Amino acid sequence: MSIKVRIPPILQDVTGGRDIVEVSASNFRECLDKLEVQFPGIKAQVYDKQGNVGCTFDIYVNEESAYPNELSKPLKDGDVISITMLCVGG
Repeated sequence: MSIKVRIPPILQDVTGGRDIVEVSASNFRECLDKLEVQFPGIKAQVYDKQGNVGCTFDIYVNEESAYPNELSKPLKDGDVISITMLCVGG
């Protein structure tokens, strides 16, 4: 099973400049675990201290928001995950 993951520019320093990577996973948590093996340090940037997706990121699966269950969102062969950086400010 192959899942494509779109990596935002802010995380591309961890992926060696790659903007799309592929993994095999049944949900986003497993996907990020596998990305961590390939690209150590990526989880620390995506997760907050409680182990959830940080408030500055949003996860999309096939162009649809996975919120609020992004970590357990089921994945299937051919899915495309987009990790997006939210624009925040005041």
